[in-house]
Amino acid sequence: MNASEAILIVAVTALCTQLTRAIPFLLFGGKKEVPGFVTYLGGILPPAIMVILVLYCVRNTGWTAFPFGLPELLGILAVALLHIWKRNNLLSIGGGTALYMILVQFVFR
Repeated sequence: MNASEAILIVAVTALCTQLTRAIPFLLFGGKKEVPGFVTYLGGILPPAIMVILVLYCVRNTGWTAFPFGLPELLGILAVALLHIWKRNNLLSIGGGTALYMILVQFVFR
């Protein structure tokens, strides 16, 4: 890949990103009322996507051999509890990830 191809890829990516961010404002901006299904999707999709991501992360976990998925379950529990306690996404994800890494690197070797 030469420099002009790389610049073109970056430009197309930037344009697509800007368009996907601008489309909702163009469709529903101003005095237009947001349709009910869009409001419904806005409420239901974030938790659904989080569940899918959690399932994706534990898909290759060995549940039948030591440590029986314990580091993963403790990491997930830490994320949930930190989020319930502080309502801070960065703290929740960072804390759960740090706990998981400590568990797999030092506790369950």
